[in-house]
Amino acid sequence: MGTLVRYQREISMLPTSYRITRVQETLRRIEADIPLLNMRIKDLSVERQRSVRQFAEALASQTRAELHRLLSERPEPMNEPPCEPAD
Repeated sequence: MGTLVRYQREISMLPTSYRITRVQETLRRIEADIPLLNMRIKDLSVERQRSVRQFAEALASQTRAELHRLLSERPEPMNEPPCEPAD
């Protein structure tokens, strides 16, 4: 079995709330890095700047899509009282 497949299986076994938190943090970091990214690429050609910006936007877009997917998978909170053991 490949390393990537094994990694994806391990990630999918994490609680959904934990995965949502991690993806939210990743998205915040990506979005916060945009101004710094623009500073880092200012010396590149216009074509390469455009390519880097497109890649960064695609990465942010995929991360948002993953966040929406995880949020839709989140189990509904249960309003029932917890089960008590039988006598």
